[in-house]
Amino acid sequence: MSAPTAARPPAPTTTAPAGTVLRGVLRAQRRSTALWTLALCAVGSMYTAFYPSVGGPKMDVMLEAMPPDLVTALGFDAIATGAGYVQSTVYQLLGAVLVLVCAIGLGGRLVAGAEEDAVLELEVTAPVSRTAVYRERLASLWLVLLVLLLALTTVLALLSALMGMDVPLGRLAGASLGLWLFGGALGTLALAVGAATGRRAVAVGTAAGVAALSYVLAYLGPLVEGAAWMERLSPYHWYIGGDPLTEGVDVGGYGLLVVLAVAAAVLGWVEFRRRDVMV
Repeated sequence: MSAPTAARPPAPTTTAPAGTVLRGVLRAQRRSTALWTLALCAVGSMYTAFYPSVGGPKMDVMLEAMPPDLVTALGFDAIATGAGYVQSTVYQLLGAVLVLVCAIGLGGRLVAGAEEDAVLELEVTAPVSRTAVYRERLASLWLVLLVLLLALTTVLALLSALMGMDVPLGRLAGASLGLWLFGGALGTLALAVGAATGRRAVAVGTAAGVAALSYVLAYLGPLVEGAAWMERLSPYHWYIGGDPLTEGVDVGGYGLLVVLAVAAAVLGWVEFRRRDVMV
């Protein structure tokens, strides 16, 4: 009889644990995430603090002096109310701009910027698949934006209660969800273009151009006769056109933002998998 064969020890794994790239990116982004969160909350607090001075009848008097079409185009129809004021100032103006700048800048940096800095080369030659690198870097973008929007929602909810603005928490959450999708979609576009080209400037420029065009289409649509089609093509209108703080969530518009984000993510992943990444 032959001697029993000793059991072989399991072969050592050569694949990095799931989430390794994600944790590394989030760790590297801690400081910038904190600064963006503080900036966004400061803007929201500043605008909201002015409401007792400019809201209500005082705002009605100012709006009566403006052309009705301009009031509609700027989304100031309900600005005299607490919900309308927060939507028109925070979610349509500087708050939205800050989220977009953060999202597009981060999206351009996560793949193309990392490649230009020779960081991505180390990851794609390590025991982790390109798909995992792409997926976890994309996830970090959405998580950073989620932190920003959760903080903004909390601050606005507290200020609304303290100042008697009577903005429903559900409506605030719905508007923040839309801004998360809007910023995430354009940030994903920047990341995808960067993954396809390896050039950060091209990634940021493309997404910024789409964002600017989106604003132009949304604001010109109500002003130009027979140009309602412009609004339908605008991701910004998909996000804010349904007046989420005063009318509720526009499911169709939010759905289009999801489609845009998914389409950009998939196309970027396809190109990233087959492209040489400085190796």
